[in-house]
Amino acid sequence: MVQFTTLSIIVPVYNEGRTIHQILDLLRELELVNDIGKEIILVNDCSSDDSAAVVKAYAVRYPELGLRLLEHAVNLGKGAALHTGIAAATGEYIIIQDADLEYDPQEYNLLLNPVLKGFADVVYGSRFMGGNPHRILFFWHSIGNAWLTFLTNMVTDLNLTDMETCYKLFRRDIIQGLQLEEKRFGFEPEVTAKVARVPGVRLYEVGISYYGRTYAEGKKIGWRDGFRAIYCILKYGLLRR
Repeated sequence: MVQFTTLSIIVPVYNEGRTIHQILDLLRELELVNDIGKEIILVNDCSSDDSAAVVKAYAVRYPELGLRLLEHAVNLGKGAALHTGIAAATGEYIIIQDADLEYDPQEYNLLLNPVLKGFADVVYGSRFMGGNPHRILFFWHSIGNAWLTFLTNMVTDLNLTDMETCYKLFRRDIIQGLQLEEKRFGFEPEVTAKVARVPGVRLYEVGISYYGRTYAEGKKIGWRDGFRAIYCILKYGLLRR
């Protein structure tokens, strides 16, 4: 069994003032297996709403959480927010959590399981495997996700089912040792391609739930991000092998 003390939770925030308190409630109530502690780092990517104020008020109300709020002076993108949070993390392992309500933090323990058993260094939470709840939404998004995962597998020789998932759990020394460049949604294919090249890395997937949002409910990713993802798959997975 692998023992460690702290899981760093990186939350990129951009105009999530309406729901950020809800995800913070879920993180506050979360109990990790083996009494693992939580380091919660939020990175406000220059939101134009009251996201930062909501987080600061929450931190005052629940000081025992030890929330850390980092702020960008200008909007740089989700990937850049993740770079900032990853660099600041001190836990032995790092997980990514979106500020919306599409993913359930209670399932962190599912991702931690292969790590604690000594099998995995990196764990992806797949929305497309297992028997967990999955909201039915957009046909073309599902086709896009499948093709992006397929292309990633081609250039990395992996057999992932969900490259674009938010839930990615990394051993801290691995993720902090990567030279990450993509500042927006290209983070997902870039980090996957670079993790795949880490000598001896053990990458696992576990099935998770997915409570997806519509665009009316605040979903931000669009078709342009899909084309950027294809570019990043080729750039980091094929051209830089």
